[in-house]
Amino acid sequence: MESTPRAAPLHGLWQASPPLTSVGLLMLVVAVASLIAMLVDPRVITGAPAWLKPFKFAISTAIYSLTLAWIFGFLSGWPRVRRVVGWTTAIVFVLEVAMIDAQAWRGTTSHFNVSTTLDMVLFVVMGAAILLQTLVSVAVAVALWRQPFADRALGWALRLGMTLTIIGALTGPLMTRPTAAQLADVRAGGRMTIAGAHTVGGPDGGPGVPVTGWSREHGDLRVPHFIGLHAIQALAIVAVVMRRRRQPEAVRVRAILIVAASYASLYVLLLWEAMRGKSIVAPDVTALASIAVWAAVTVVLLAWTLASSREGLAHSSS
Repeated sequence: MESTPRAAPLHGLWQASPPLTSVGLLMLVVAVASLIAMLVDPRVITGAPAWLKPFKFAISTAIYSLTLAWIFGFLSGWPRVRRVVGWTTAIVFVLEVAMIDAQAWRGTTSHFNVSTTLDMVLFVVMGAAILLQTLVSVAVAVALWRQPFADRALGWALRLGMTLTIIGALTGPLMTRPTAAQLADVRAGGRMTIAGAHTVGGPDGGPGVPVTGWSREHGDLRVPHFIGLHAIQALAIVAVVMRRRRQPEAVRVRAILIVAASYASLYVLLLWEAMRGKSIVAPDVTALASIAVWAAVTVVLLAWTLASSREGLAHSSS
């Protein structure tokens, strides 16, 4: 069975993976430094503060690193997976955030930037590194699927959450494809300086949602990418909350399966909406109807699961 971390949180994370814990704490420091830089550096890159992207990536990588270290606490029987994935992820994250920070310091974009040889090399290296990290994380998913869990609901949450996170990460390559406008410029004799975009149906850098920068006027692939990447945290939190509320295990397992299916459906809906060029804050009637159906089905299934649990408890106590 799995070995559940019982030590003090930070000590337990360090025992599970020193490189991931170190990088997670380092990225929290980098996030604070980026926040300070935003306050003192007035420069703007593609419509956003120059240090906003370094801040967001530092926070994101800190959360993922510490989450993965926590997961490793349940995989004590997989030392090679923990060592290879832990070191690979730590090195890739430090490299990626360092490159993003370097480009912000230079006053230019880090992603999709192929305007100079240096910019292109940095972009290609970042893309290759994060793809490597995503591929090695498959080993963690395999280990979780093979690992027996005393808490079956938590086991399902981690297995399905990690699988959805990997799928969400693979949304990234969709952003690196040159847009129709970029290809048209090349055909007209121009030189491609930007290859790819977050936004679908319009250029990057337009009006965006505060903090995230997601487009308010067009589709934005960062929305499903974000939702997919954080599936592991979302499902793990649901499993932990339900356990603390002392729900019966069978109910918790059914609820986790429902939440995971709902989460996957939401990811697909948001990806579909982004690919259609529709903003998350300005959905059309079709998108609104789809989201309404998704929400209604999720609520009904969860309500039915919890109601059947209460009925079961009532019968057993009578």
